Amino acid sequence: MSVNDYLELVRAPAVLTVLGDTLAGGSAAGHALGGRRVALPLASACLYAGGMALNDYADRTIDARERPERPIPSGRISARSALAAAAGLTVAGLGLSAAGGGRPALAVGVPLAASIWTYDLIAKNHAVPGALTMGACRALDVLMGAGFGHLRPALSAAVIMGGHTAGVTVLSRGEVHGTTPTTASGVAAGTALLASAVVGGTLQSGGKESRNQILALLAATAAYAGRCAPAQVRAARNPVATNALDATKAGIRAMVPLQAALTVRHGNLAAAGVLASVDLFGKLMRTRSWNRKLSES
Repeated sequence: MSVNDYLELVRAPAVLTVLGDTLAGGSAAGHALGGRRVALPLASACLYAGGMALNDYADRTIDARERPERPIPSGRISARSALAAAAGLTVAGLGLSAAGGGRPALAVGVPLAASIWTYDLIAKNHAVPGALTMGACRALDVLMGAGFGHLRPALSAAVIMGGHTAGVTVLSRGEVHGTTPTTASGVAAGTALLASAVVGGTLQSGGKESRNQILALLAATAAYAGRCAPAQVRAARNPVATNALDATKAGIRAMVPLQAALTVRHGNLAAAGVLASVDLFGKLMRTRSWNRKLSES
């Protein structure tokens, strides 16, 4: 077992897509970026990584047939080690949530952790409950950034992130055997609706947003829709497994610009700048991985 095997187990590049959840929730609740609150994105990362390890533990029998190259079926990581990693990362995530946001954050982190384990062990085996539970996980992650007692101003951001995540989850069920035109079209329509909600909710708020803030909001929202909608439309036109997989990946990568748009929506340009850096780092990671695969082929 190597470090790289564990990084593959927890989907290390995808962990970057949860760092902005608590920034979006914290921005909505009026929390400044800095101080001990920097531990909250790390809490999200640990809980997400733990969920990924638990996912592969729960899917080890199916993966042995459909994805034998993954760490557990390939024998690189034992099922017991994956379960231990899931438990350890979950405990670490809860500890970091308490360190970063105190009891208000932990009060949301506990049901978040419970939802993650419920999804991986039970709900994901059913289409609608699975999508709803995964969406709830992402929404709770956003609310963890706001903290119990400041949930109301962050509800809109939580619903938007949760709605996008539910759509990605629905599409992901077609990664092996394909999806349907109706499913992919519905997810694409959902993307348009969520993008409209982000922009419309700001422009109709009656606030005194600056011209730069509005331009930044429009740019981030366009980046979100532009990153995932084309792949979703392709899956709707040709719902084969490869297109469903591409649409799923695009939806995951679109979460960072969506988080950035939500932070800008609440005037937190500093958090948006951090997320822009995270997005760039994620692109560099994917490029290096692609180049390495080419060199090995």
